[in-house]
Amino acid sequence: MEQLKKIMEEIRPDLDFEKETALIDDGLLDSFDIISIVSEVNNEFCIEINVDDLLPENFNSMEALYELITKLMNE
Repeated sequence: MEQLKKIMEEIRPDLDFEKETALIDDGLLDSFDIISIVSEVNNEFCIEINVDDLLPENFNSMEALYELITKLMNE
């Protein structure tokens, strides 16, 4: 989780990822942010987030994204 937090804070240091639960729904992350996060996460965790995973509920919070990463690592 700390690795993910570091990645997200490097991309958007202005957001409190531990408290936010509607990053997409509230428009706090834009498409460029998502592309950057996906790229960094794919590289850091040696996974492949594909188009089917690009759903708002997977990116609304750091916890939701962590759950997606965990799921993909276990496949």
